[in-house]
Amino acid sequence: NPKGIQKMLAYIEGRIIEKTETSIILVTRQGVGYEIYVPSPTLYASPVKGEEFFLYTSMVVREDAQELFGFQTWDERETFRMLITINRVGARTALAILSQFRPDDLRRIVAQEDMLALTQVSGIGKQTGQKLFLELKYKMKGDGTPVLLPTTEASGMVYKDALTGLLNLGYDEGQVAQILKEIIVAQPDLDVSGALRAALKSIAQKKN
Repeated sequence: NPKGIQKMLAYIEGRIIEKTETSIILVTRQGVGYEIYVPSPTLYASPVKGEEFFLYTSMVVREDAQELFGFQTWDERETFRMLITINRVGARTALAILSQFRPDDLRRIVAQEDMLALTQVSGIGKQTGQKLFLELKYKMKGDGTPVLLPTTEASGMVYKDALTGLLNLGYDEGQVAQILKEIIVAQPDLDVSGALRAALKSIAQKKN
């Protein structure tokens, strides 16, 4: 079940045994080796062969291949997953974008209406870059996008934990995810309990 595999492989840790120009080969404690394609900054930041390393992962399943992509932060992983929902952006293009820009850079590009910024990515010309910008702007503001609004790793963790709390209370993710994102963007210093209280208050107000 490819979809089941995609959901399962969200995190991996192990020992680096090889590196290529675009990937890391990681062996887990169970002795299973994975080739994981990573953005350039992750490759450069990874330790030497033989050292332990961990990555958040996303598996992309195509008709002819199953490939695993890895990221240093959950924010990068979710941004990658958002990028590959954009028309004509495959996993390799998304990886190239994240090799050039961090998630916060992409937020800045959207906020500053920098339509030509994406042309800095190899293989993306002016016309394609403008189209990608418009899609990116829509995706980063759209209700159905899991990204990417928490602006730090800490607020990203608060978002994840608070969302889990709401789901455990019986709320539907589609109902509460965007509400929670907006709260954390507006109040990035909230802790999990504060985010939960604010979300429950907002949900109650929307019902009335």
